[in-house]
Amino acid sequence: MKKVILTAIAVLGFAFANAQTGGFAKGDAFISGALSVNSTKEGDAKTSGFIIEPKVGYFVSENIAVGAKLGFGSTKVGDIKTNDFTVGAFGRYYFTPASQFSVYGQAGVDFTNSKVKPGDFKSNEVGANLGLGLSYFLSNHFAIEATWLGLGYNVNNNGGHGADKTNSFNFGTDLRDVAFGVVYKF
Repeated sequence: MKKVILTAIAVLGFAFANAQTGGFAKGDAFISGALSVNSTKEGDAKTSGFIIEPKVGYFVSENIAVGAKLGFGSTKVGDIKTNDFTVGAFGRYYFTPASQFSVYGQAGVDFTNSKVKPGDFKSNEVGANLGLGLSYFLSNHFAIEATWLGLGYNVNNNGGHGADKTNSFNFGTDLRDVAFGVVYKF
């Protein structure tokens, strides 16, 4: 009986060890991103839009990843259309990068250029943010990711030409602000 129990424990341990997947290591690269589509109609008023924001990252050490993102978004409210183009950089510190489940802290800086038509109104915004996230590997190359950017500061020039700048500070504990995504590790 003792041999059967020890054999069962060994088999379960071997199966559990083989079931462990994924994780990050120094030199790994990954891609992820965001995609959002919305449409609202209230009476005769219609609003629609989308955002696409791919990211690429690289592990410069066992725990630290640096990366960049590009984003494009378009929103239409009635006859007014706004296009946003974003360029950003981020850094992440992974607390347990080599495991299947890892928590990380993230800091980022973004630059967004907005154009509103009709009227050709243009504005620029610079933002900095801090947040938390977690990754869970489903296989050696694919992970699901949840990110919560809870602290942010933005400066918008509101088109310049003597217009007052808008400074905004955000701190949120609202879990509705959690973004989910998919990560592919090379």
